[in-house]
Amino acid sequence: MKSVAQLLREKPVQQVFTISPQATVLEAAKLMREKNIGALLVTNADDIVGIVSERDFARKLFGAGKAAEQTRISEVMSSPVKYVHASQSNEECMALMTDGRLRHLPVLDNGKLIGVISIGDLVKDVICEQQFIISQLENYIHG
Repeated sequence: MKSVAQLLREKPVQQVFTISPQATVLEAAKLMREKNIGALLVTNADDIVGIVSERDFARKLFGAGKAAEQTRISEVMSSPVKYVHASQSNEECMALMTDGRLRHLPVLDNGKLIGVISIGDLVKDVICEQQFIISQLENYIHG
């Protein structure tokens, strides 16, 4: 299994998108649509104070009948945020995501935010690894 640092290096887009807790849900939704991402880290200065995802919008905004243009991110974000370190493995991330029912994990290195790993990133890596193993086994069998 690869480390989180290796997975981050393989991502086509490595930029981390953040938003202020004072921004509106509408601003966050527009940014997420523009960048084609499913979650934003919520930061205050350099501190991660939360994470907001499409799931948060559905459950905490629309499900509660709130207006996106008037609701602040701080009202719908998930906090505290679970995170991983760059040295951790794909397996450790998958276990954390499964146990916590999470879809995105910030990645920290020496306390500094260096990326975000999604469940899709992890699944893609597992599929590639399994395809490689299958190919090797087929080559071995067919000699």
